[in-house]
Amino acid sequence: MSQVFIFFLVIVSMAIWVMVSKEAAKSSNEISRGKMITLLSVGSLSTLFISIVLIQSLL
Repeated sequence: MSQVFIFFLVIVSMAIWVMVSKEAAKSSNEISRGKMITLLSVGSLSTLFISIVLIQSLL
């Protein structure tokens, strides 16, 4: 894979995790459950994908 593509994926993943942390910092009444589940799912998948690509590049 292109290093530029991986770089942009890392930036997007970081932005997703910042959004997760901002959502988690809200009081329990203000947290949108659907938004939180979506952000956590997408953030986890992007992190897993990045980890797999980086491990493959080492082998």
